[in-house]
Amino acid sequence: MDVSHDLVVRSFVAVGDSFTEGLNDELRFDGRHRGWADRVASGLVVRQQIEEVSYANLAIRGRLMPQVRCEQVPVAVSMQPDLVTFAAGINDALRKNFDLDAVASDLESSVRDLRSAGSQVLIFAYGDPSRRSRALSRMSSRMRALRSATLEIGQIYGCFVVDFWGVSAFDDERVWSSDRLHLSPLGHRITSLAVLDALGLGDDGWRSPVGSSSREGYFRRRVDDVAWFGSHAGPWVSRRLRGVSSGADIEPKDPIYRVVTGRRQ
Repeated sequence: MDVSHDLVVRSFVAVGDSFTEGLNDELRFDGRHRGWADRVASGLVVRQQIEEVSYANLAIRGRLMPQVRCEQVPVAVSMQPDLVTFAAGINDALRKNFDLDAVASDLESSVRDLRSAGSQVLIFAYGDPSRRSRALSRMSSRMRALRSATLEIGQIYGCFVVDFWGVSAFDDERVWSSDRLHLSPLGHRITSLAVLDALGLGDDGWRSPVGSSSREGYFRRRVDDVAWFGSHAGPWVSRRLRGVSSGADIEPKDPIYRVVTGRRQ
C-alpha cells in the first residue's frame, strides 16, 4: 500500500495511551488536557483550508499495546475515519516482562486492520530516552528495537511515520513536564507540528532545538530529583506494585466524533 500525499483529512481518530490523551498540556473547554492530537485536529482545518474536521480521541492513560489493540482499534475501524494516529508501546517497554515480538505483532495487526478498513494511518517511532535521563537509559535498547519494528511496519503498510529518534528538540527539559515522562505544552505543540509535517502539511522546523536554556547546577538537579521521586516516581512504583493502572476509571475524552474548526477549542 502506498501513502497518499493527496489525502484530504475530514475525519480523524486518535488512539493510544497518555501520550495521545494529551496529559499535562493546557486545559481545554471541558477541563481535560488539550494535547497534540487536539492541536492537530485544529491544524488540519487551517492547513487544508477546509471548514471543519470530525475528530475523536479514544486514548486512555496507562493503556498497554494489547489494550489499545483490543479496546480502541475496533472502535476506530467502525468510525471509518480518513486518518488514524496510533501511538502505544511506551508503557509496555517500562514493564519488567517487555515482549518486543508481542508488542510488534499487536502493532502490525492494528495497522493492518485500520489500513484494510480504508484509513490512512500515522504511527510514531519514539526517541532515545538515554539522551535526556540516566534513569531511563535502561530502556534505550528496548526503544531502539521497537523503533526498528515500527519503521518496518510503516514501510510494509504504507503508513505516515513520525520518527523522534535523534531529534535534539526532545532533549530539552522544557519539552517535558515535571513528571519527566509526559510532554509539556511546548512538547505537545512540537509534536503536533511533527505530525502535520509527516502529513505533508508543514515543514521540519520542529526538529530544531527550541532555543538556549540555562541548565541547572548539580545540587539543584539533585533537589529536583528528590522532589520528582516523591511526587511522581514513588506513586508510579506504588501503582505498579498494587497492579493499579493510572487509567483506571478514566473514559476517553472524545469517544465519538465532535466537530473541530480552526479556532481554539
